[in-house]
Amino acid sequence: MRGTTKAIEHAPHRTQAGRTQAGRKQPAGEAKRSATSDHYTYRVSWSHEDQEFVASCAEFPSLSCLAGSQIEAIEGLRALVVDVVADMGSSGEIPPEALAERRFSGEFVTRVPGELHRLLAIEAAEAGVSLNRLVSCKLAIPLRAPAPARRTVRARPRTAKP
Repeated sequence: MRGTTKAIEHAPHRTQAGRTQAGRKQPAGEAKRSATSDHYTYRVSWSHEDQEFVASCAEFPSLSCLAGSQIEAIEGLRALVVDVVADMGSSGEIPPEALAERRFSGEFVTRVPGELHRLLAIEAAEAGVSLNRLVSCKLAIPLRAPAPARRTVRARPRTAKP
């Protein structure tokens, strides 16, 4: 993740009343931008290449923040997103809508090769379900296999031999 942007400084912590910890009132627009920024989809993961945590935002795929801890990474990125949203607002741009606030119809069209369509229709008929139900079930399976469950082995107490 070379070229990843590090956040310049952390924004002061905001309370629900729209005030900073120091007690100063935020401008109304800033409070709204901050609230909207809080609704975005953030993720923090470890970057083996950079040997730091990297925070990313689904709504702003070009932004990220590297830091030594997960908390620092997410706080740095959130501050960066607030700044970007403010810049967009001042230049008349509309920031992206948070995925969490979008309404999804539950319908989307996808194209598949005709042979795959046939195989799926056969599989659905053999299972006694609709093609839609079969495809929905297949889509619900995670793309990545979950990590195997760890077994915990407890040491047994040693008993003294007579």
